Amino acid sequence: MSSRPAADELVASFRRAEMLLADRRPLDALDALRAVVENQPNDASVHLLAGRAYFDSAQLRRAEVSFEKVLELDPSDHYARFALGKTLQRQGRLSAAVTQLKMASAMDPRPEYQEALGEVRARIALFSE
Repeated sequence: MSSRPAADELVASFRRAEMLLADRRPLDALDALRAVVENQPNDASVHLLAGRAYFDSAQLRRAEVSFEKVLELDPSDHYARFALGKTLQRQGRLSAAVTQLKMASAMDPRPEYQEALGEVRARIALFSE
């Protein structure tokens, strides 16, 4: 008998983590995701959800690592670039944030991406005066 969770258990845990994150319970979401991350190390959606939970729980370095993993697996994921940019911004790493937010905006010109890019550029301009 294997100690590895069945695929349907992993899906249930992933869905539970999504609901917990939607309920603003990121630490509980991370608990629910633990086995999923361990058993699906190359699934970008798993790392994206983990990154969001880390971000929402202010574990910014872990969020950064998770979003970078998503981009390693899928460089075209514009939302992961946006989320990485916001994570870098919260860490005060504004020039690195601009780079990610520019790419996200170029890939998909959503208003929230454009607004985030403008906000970071404004902060950079403020600090350079």
